[in-house]
Amino acid sequence: MNSNPMYMEYVDDADPQPAPRRGWRILGWVCIGLSAVMVVGSLTAYGLYRKAFGNISHEDVNAQLGPNRPKKLNSAMNILLLGSDTRAGSNGKYGRSLKNELPRSDTMILLHLSPGGGQAMGISFPRDLMIPMPSCKSRKGGTIPAQSRAQINSAFTNGGAACVIKTIESISNIRIDHFMQVDFTGFKTITKAVGGVPVCLPKAVNDPKSGLKLGKGTHKISGETALAYVRVRHGLGDGSDTDRIKRQQKFMGALANKAMSAGVLSNPKKMYSLMNAVTKSLTTDKELTPQVMMDIAQEMQGMTSGKLRFVTVPSGPDPADINRVALTDAAQPFFAAVRNDKTIPKEPKPGEAKIPPSQVRVRVYNGSGVDGQAGRVADDLESQGFQVTVGGNAPSPTEATKVLYGTGADQQARTLADLIPSKPQPAARGKGATPGVVDLVVGKNWTVLKSAGAGIPKQQGEIRASDNICKGI
Repeated sequence: MNSNPMYMEYVDDADPQPAPRRGWRILGWVCIGLSAVMVVGSLTAYGLYRKAFGNISHEDVNAQLGPNRPKKLNSAMNILLLGSDTRAGSNGKYGRSLKNELPRSDTMILLHLSPGGGQAMGISFPRDLMIPMPSCKSRKGGTIPAQSRAQINSAFTNGGAACVIKTIESISNIRIDHFMQVDFTGFKTITKAVGGVPVCLPKAVNDPKSGLKLGKGTHKISGETALAYVRVRHGLGDGSDTDRIKRQQKFMGALANKAMSAGVLSNPKKMYSLMNAVTKSLTTDKELTPQVMMDIAQEMQGMTSGKLRFVTVPSGPDPADINRVALTDAAQPFFAAVRNDKTIPKEPKPGEAKIPPSQVRVRVYNGSGVDGQAGRVADDLESQGFQVTVGGNAPSPTEATKVLYGTGADQQARTLADLIPSKPQPAARGKGATPGVVDLVVGKNWTVLKSAGAGIPKQQGEIRASDNICKGI
């Protein structure tokens, strides 16, 4: 184990013994489960869930953060989801030798709820991410000096939730509205409450470290098996922490999809069981009251699993240490997109028969002369909800962007043209047209696509809760 405390090694990475120990990256999805309950749950059952809300513990983090924080730019809601590996109380059975150590957090997810409701993104911050660390108040009331280079998960150990909020706000300039922190005592209960979570394994696994023993293919797992699945690191993938994050994001998505589609959230008994399991292990800021939770639920009614996205903050190998990761050049543009997500799904004007992006099939051609431009535009369109394919290069470069449509796609072409700043006039395509399909020829004058409501462009490696669980394995 590295002797430098900055690196915050985890026992499951270094201790070969099979006893339960640190590093069980199981907690982010539990928070996602609660968040799913909040945003799509029944709003009429508040009285039934009042007791469950009463289980929640609260911390006054605003007093620790002070006034020098990022400005809130819009009505989006940003909730920091934290997993704590505390061994206090019933958590002691997961590593009694660690009972008196300070808790650590190996799960940090910023849940971004877009303005107007209906869309959400879970942004994972790898535990091994090296960043500049701001000065924070310690758990004992002292002051932790700022550091030019520190591992992000040390923020929780040293200063708790307030220090993590301050750290993420300092690197992203995104205002965090609330936080939720859970330990893992409710893990097995919540997997059972949703009736098990489907997973897909590319190969058979028999890993003594995690206790996972499953055959190749699809399974529905809960309880101890689910615990082992989200913990396993060396038995699946390349053994890296980033690979495990991606697998666990799929698990979070499968959980949310199961909860939304299997009647859990519309069944008061099942929903109460789910909430009661999570809230017993939940700590939030004082401002995240039951009424605020219900307000969020009302705002996010109608969200589907296809609108719940999971990404990892843009990062790659740390040049200073191959065993750590660092933010890439794509991180700041991504943070800016989250900060400035002001999009609200537009309602059509009275008498206007607007075709929504989800019903528009678009084929993108590159006429700009810029390599890869069609793919980038296609990704933006897909993130806005369009059905997109890439047609390749246009027959010849063109200065102006063009919108051409096949038979029966004239209104769909108008939906697309309305989002292009250069305002191309849709025209029927003759030779090469496909009925029902709109062809977009990206010209040299292409700038940026206006928003149709999605707000944040599609990210590399993005996972949606509605994805096939075997996709990409």
